[in-house]
Amino acid sequence: MAIDRAQVRHVARLARLRLSAAEEELYAAQLGAVLGYLERLAAVDVSSVEPLSFAGDEGSSLREDVARSGLSREQALAAAPQHDAQAFVVPRIIE
Repeated sequence: MAIDRAQVRHVARLARLRLSAAEEELYAAQLGAVLGYLERLAAVDVSSVEPLSFAGDEGSSLREDVARSGLSREQALAAAPQHDAQAFVVPRIIE
């Protein structure tokens, strides 16, 4: 499907974009190519393809959500660049 510069200008105005003449030509060609590809996809016969209700019907590939103990305070603070006995020490950012 051919897209002309007037259509590109219209879409650019709706999107509040300012395009040069070269950009209008470029985007007209690119949008025309995308719409041409969509026309090719629409021409594919999918009458024998079963519609999907959900793409992940095979089940979850994620691990079980099981509660487990985390790091102790000492273990967490041991990896910190600066800490006192109770918490991480970070630079003050709010005056």
